[in-house]
Amino acid sequence: MLTRKQHELLMFIHERLKETGVPPSFDEMKEALDLRSKSGIHRLITALEERGFIRRLPNRARALEVLKLPDSYQPGLAAQRGGGFSPAVIEGSLGKPRQREFIEDEAAASGDIVSIPVMGRIAAGVPIEAIQNHSYTVPIPANLIGGGEHFALEVRGDSMIEAGILDGDTVVLRKCDSADSGDIVVALVDEEEATLKRLRKKGASIALEAANPAYETRIFGPGRVRIQGRLVSLFRRY
Repeated sequence: MLTRKQHELLMFIHERLKETGVPPSFDEMKEALDLRSKSGIHRLITALEERGFIRRLPNRARALEVLKLPDSYQPGLAAQRGGGFSPAVIEGSLGKPRQREFIEDEAAASGDIVSIPVMGRIAAGVPIEAIQNHSYTVPIPANLIGGGEHFALEVRGDSMIEAGILDGDTVVLRKCDSADSGDIVVALVDEEEATLKRLRKKGASIALEAANPAYETRIFGPGRVRIQGRLVSLFRRY
């Protein structure tokens, strides 16, 4: 089963080949699908190739061959619409994080969806105020997170870049009040400030360790740090 974006890209390539005999460029594909970067196109093409719908021809630039079309394809449909391919418009995209588009496609393909509340922003840097109230939800394939109660937070800052967590990412966390040493957690310090850091236990003390040498490890005495969640997944806007 193809996601909506995979289907749109496949049909765009097919229609362009049929009209001109030449595959579209990556820039043309990016514009047609309204993606922000070509990395999303690379991901979609790889998925189509793995599923046997297209083939990349070696040693040739812009060389793509369509091997098959979805079972639902109707050859006359494009002509009835005036020819060519017109990607679907994402309703309500204004004011929504663009990364939700990819998550919604993947969740729809999985058939098993969990709605995760996004609770605001979390600092991967200088700590900020405690976690906010529920602002919106994102659909996540259940097999990406496992069991338990989960919530998501938007990351601000660069203190966890060496752990692969970048400014602007959205992290998904399993709600818990304890974690193992080495886990990446959301920690509430003195009931006032929240931060995303790696947990290190040092006797009765707790160390919150950054994954960026520009930031110092902070050590707190007993009772000052309360664990609110443990990192289980993340997604990123491109």
